[in-house]
Amino acid sequence: MKHFSLLLILVFLFAGVSLAQRFRGRGGGGEGWLSENAPVRTAREVPTHSTEMPRWTNAPGFEKDVFTFARIRYHRNPSAPRSAAYCFTDFPDSDLNFSYRLQQLTSMKVDPDGRVLSLTDPELFDYPWIFMVEPGGLRLDEAEVQMLRKYLLAGGFLMADDFWGPRAWENFEREIKRALPERDFVELPISHPIFHCVFDLRVSKNELQVPNFWTGENSEYTHQTWEIHDGMECRDVHIRGLFNEKGRIMVVACHNTDNGDGWEREGEYAYFFKEFSEKRAYPLGINILFYAMTH
Repeated sequence: MKHFSLLLILVFLFAGVSLAQRFRGRGGGGEGWLSENAPVRTAREVPTHSTEMPRWTNAPGFEKDVFTFARIRYHRNPSAPRSAAYCFTDFPDSDLNFSYRLQQLTSMKVDPDGRVLSLTDPELFDYPWIFMVEPGGLRLDEAEVQMLRKYLLAGGFLMADDFWGPRAWENFEREIKRALPERDFVELPISHPIFHCVFDLRVSKNELQVPNFWTGENSEYTHQTWEIHDGMECRDVHIRGLFNEKGRIMVVACHNTDNGDGWEREGEYAYFFKEFSEKRAYPLGINILFYAMTH
């Protein structure tokens, strides 16, 4: 990843990808003080707790012809693991940092504010890429189940990140399959194009593991990247996909890793940035985004 910035610029300019956000009908840290019901509409409405991100503007008249980081607000399953159920974890810094790096290093035009949505928000279908954090504690009501199904089958894409251990996976899988009971998650092999479409990630999935920031800081000395949940060492990273009948990926779930911390905490500690943000979290996140928006 020595040429991280240059590679991003060249790849996106070469690809000429236009990631305009509107797609109706196409294809058919944890901040404990912020309640899951908080009336937050954008990431800019909440003070950052890591490093302040620059602001930028897009050309007048083209404000909506941009990529927008869209975070999903959800309710917690009371029976889920306590460590795996907070929809505003890493907010707003991960959203703003990821958006800023895309705007800074690529030819993409990016919304500087991000967006927070519920699955029943009337504007959901304006955003073809949505993000859930700590979804191991996800609980969907029936209206959300129906809207998620409609959204994914219409061409939408969900990236899920930062949930650890078998209990968290089982809860997430069960909730998503309520929306798509006819589909099953598939482990993506490292040979899948999603790992090579922008950054050629020729490593094992375990070598892409991003720990919680505090664990990652200690890993400079201990080399530990895994976390312990429910008394288990979660060493094995799983990147799983849920496909439609035509082979399009509708959901990518990053299990036993925390890419959001790699985006959120990039400016706090040089080792964490070089080892986890630069080498793992940004390359994998950008690959997933690029693949989702071009397939």
